[in-house]
Amino acid sequence: MTFRTFAMMAGVGLLTACAMPPDGVSQEDLVAFDEAVASIGCDLVGESDYLPVELQTGLSREQVVQTAAFRVATEQAIELENGGVRLITGSCAPE
Repeated sequence: MTFRTFAMMAGVGLLTACAMPPDGVSQEDLVAFDEAVASIGCDLVGESDYLPVELQTGLSREQVVQTAAFRVATEQAIELENGGVRLITGSCAPE
């Protein structure tokens, strides 16, 4: 591994480590979010996905959207081509 490659990887790691959960979202909320997203098939795309996650977690739509963005920033979710987000950890981890 070259120094340049190492430096780039270290920089990505630091950015990921600096990501903070959204305001008002606790560690317990993050666990509930992951469980709720897993229960609907691991993808958040439209109203039929967001509403059950909001109901299961007690989070607002804005908190769900921000939590999904946080999961993407920490590489625990990926952005989908259709504008949605797929959780890729826990029971949603690719095999």
